[in-house]
Amino acid sequence: MMALFLFLTFLALIFLGVPIAFSLGISSLLYLVVADTPLSIVPQKMFSGINSFVLVSIPAFILAGNLMNAGGITNRIIRFTNDVIGHIRGGLGLASVGSSMGFAGISGTALADTASLGSVLIPAMKKEGYSAPFSAAVTSSSSTLGPIIPPSLPMIIVGTLAGVSIGDLFLAGIIPGVLLGVGLMIAVYIISVKRNYPKGERQSLPTIARSFWGAFWALLMTVIILFGILGGYFTPTEAAVIAVLYAWLIGRYVYRELPMKEVPAIMIRSMVGTGSIMVLVGFANLFGWILVSERIPQWIAQGILGLTENPILIVLIINVLLLFVGMFMETIAALVILFPVLLPVAESIGMDPVHFGVMMVLNLIIGLSTPPVGVCLFVASSIGKVSIGETTRALLPFLAVSLVVLLLVSYVPELTLFLPSLFQ
Repeated sequence: MMALFLFLTFLALIFLGVPIAFSLGISSLLYLVVADTPLSIVPQKMFSGINSFVLVSIPAFILAGNLMNAGGITNRIIRFTNDVIGHIRGGLGLASVGSSMGFAGISGTALADTASLGSVLIPAMKKEGYSAPFSAAVTSSSSTLGPIIPPSLPMIIVGTLAGVSIGDLFLAGIIPGVLLGVGLMIAVYIISVKRNYPKGERQSLPTIARSFWGAFWALLMTVIILFGILGGYFTPTEAAVIAVLYAWLIGRYVYRELPMKEVPAIMIRSMVGTGSIMVLVGFANLFGWILVSERIPQWIAQGILGLTENPILIVLIINVLLLFVGMFMETIAALVILFPVLLPVAESIGMDPVHFGVMMVLNLIIGLSTPPVGVCLFVASSIGKVSIGETTRALLPFLAVSLVVLLLVSYVPELTLFLPSLFQ
């Protein structure tokens, strides 16, 4: 009965438009009051949720991404990808996906991808003759590559919750991320040919080489982070701090587009972003503790396993559940609450925690581009000055591609586990 009260309160707050973090916190607080539980448990569980050395990497990665963005990274990645594939039909749309793949190796978040690349590419695509809904849809869907291709903030959360290697999770996300990017490019090309969207001029090799050199230092950051962690040279948290120093040096002295007077504002913006994530993780941990005390994980596990013992159907049920949750809940909150609940179910059918973690992240990030609370969808539509409904309709082919990739990742473990196995 108390569990029902908790869920109803949470859902009511969500539908009233209360931010997800505060919906979790308020519903948890009301539960504790009604259940006559000492409120001292609130700071204890919130602190325990964020009291992790690995989570210290989150503010550093956010700051590094903001520094690289302010230091001229966005335009250089766009220029390079457009020089390479811009001559193909629908070249700017293809460049949008390609730029997202490159930018994903720096920001680690989908929203940063949408805002940074979308502000440049969506107006450019509209100017070249692409429809506004299509332009917004391409940017929104491709921005979901950010949390899959390393470094990835959701993967850091999964590693903390599951106690598995962050480096393995980063590696496990590479092939799914590339598959998703290639799939989105194919969809962009087919639609562009059908609608006769424009293509740019073929660039010479010297021009491509110059644009590659311009983007080289930015893309190198991903290599340093990934192989530094895998090589045992530094931890994920130390890698994040190194990324901050690297981003500042490149933006300040190589690209020369990062004046010192802008650094304080970038740091404040990064602190605000970090604060919102940490509050979310803290409240989600409190909410998750209540679920455990009410034995909700056991009920869910018994319910799923009671429906069927077929591993294929169990994975399908988990996917449907996560797709539904991703439409209404922020990715990190859903991970903190549901990952510990569903991991035992996944392990009971023989799924590796790394494989399940990547599948769950991919599942939830699809919701970032779907209504009713898809933040990437909202941002892209706002930049493109187009309604949510029009963008959603234009998103359908890209959503289909995402679901196909999700099924491949779910049922072909080698796609996620192959690269980590090479470094065992």
